[in-house]
Amino acid sequence: MPARKKAASPLALPSGKAATINDVARLSGVSKKTVSRIINQSPLVKPDTRERVEALMREIGYRPDPMARGLAFRRSFLIGMVYDNPTAQYIVNMQYGALDGIRDSGFELVVHPCDSHAANYIDGVRRFVTQQKLHGVLLVPRVSEDQDLADMLSEVGCRYVRIAPVAMDQMSRMVVTHDRDGAAEAAEYLYALGHRDIALITGPNRYRSAPERTGGFLGALDRYGVKVPRSRIIEAAYTFESGVAAAEKLLAGKDRPSAIFTGNDEMAAGVYKVAMRAGISIPQQLSVVGFDDSPLASRLWPALTTVRRPTRDTGRLAASMLLQPEENAALTNVSIRPHLIVRDSCQPPA
Repeated sequence: MPARKKAASPLALPSGKAATINDVARLSGVSKKTVSRIINQSPLVKPDTRERVEALMREIGYRPDPMARGLAFRRSFLIGMVYDNPTAQYIVNMQYGALDGIRDSGFELVVHPCDSHAANYIDGVRRFVTQQKLHGVLLVPRVSEDQDLADMLSEVGCRYVRIAPVAMDQMSRMVVTHDRDGAAEAAEYLYALGHRDIALITGPNRYRSAPERTGGFLGALDRYGVKVPRSRIIEAAYTFESGVAAAEKLLAGKDRPSAIFTGNDEMAAGVYKVAMRAGISIPQQLSVVGFDDSPLASRLWPALTTVRRPTRDTGRLAASMLLQPEENAALTNVSIRPHLIVRDSCQPPA
C-alpha cells in the first residue's frame, strides 16, 4: 500500500521561497513594525503576542538577516532625560522616578544637563538624541516649556513627554503638575491663620512655574480681599542664595511681613537663615511656607510647612508613558495634584 502523503501546513510557503518579514506579519496578523520589535527583543510587545509570532517564525523557518536587522533597528533601549534646573534635589528625585518607571523593562536612563540660555543648546540636544538613538525623551522644566525644542524632537522623529505646570502640548505628551492649585492652597492656609501682611519670594519668571505659583497664591488672597503690595513680592532664582538675598530685603527693619511664601523649599531655607541671624523666631514672629516638599523641608527646624509636589511620582509616570505603544498614547491623560503639608513653621500672627 503506497505511503500517504503528508498534508501541507496551512502556513506553508511556495516551494523554494524563503520566508520574509512580510510573510511573518501577514500570517500572524500583526504589523511589520511589531514583528521587527519582536526580532529585536523590544520589551514593548505583549508576551502572548511575542510567543505566538516566535512560534510562527519557527514553523515557517524564518531567519532574520543579521545585517538587515541592524539597519532596521533605529532605536536603542535608552530613555533620555533633558534638564536645565538649578535645584539639585528636584533633579535627583526626578531621576529616581524615571528609574522607577523603566525598572524591569529592559530600558536604561541617560541624562543630558544643558544650559537653556545658550544659543545652540537645542543643537546639543539634537546630537544627544540622534547619537544615542534614543527611544524617547523626558523633558524636565524649564526645557519642557521650550516649544522650539519640542518641534525639533518631532522633526527628528523622537518621542517625548513634557512635564509642566500647565498643558502645553497634546495630553499624550504631557504630565501636568498644576502648580497654581498648590500655591492657592498655601494662600488659603495662611489667610485662615489670620495673616494679612504676607510677602512672596518667587522663582524666575522665565520658568512657567514661577508665574503659575505666584498667580495661584495672589489669586486666592484676592478672593478674600487681601492685596499684596508689589514691594512685598521679590523675584529670586529658586536657589538657597537667592532666598537669602530676598529675605534680607523683606526682613530688614521693623516693617516686616508676618508670613512669607516662597516658590520652593531651597529659598525657604534661605529665609530661615536670615531670620535666625536677625533674631526673628519661626513661627512665633514669622510664618514660612515653601513649595516642593523636598527632603530639606522636614530637616529644617522647625519643620517646614510646604506644598508637596510628588516629583518622584512625576518622573515615574512620564517615563512609563514613553514605554507605552504609540497607538495607545492618545488615551493617556496624566495629571499630578499638589497639596499642602502642614508642619511647624506657621502659626497665627502675634
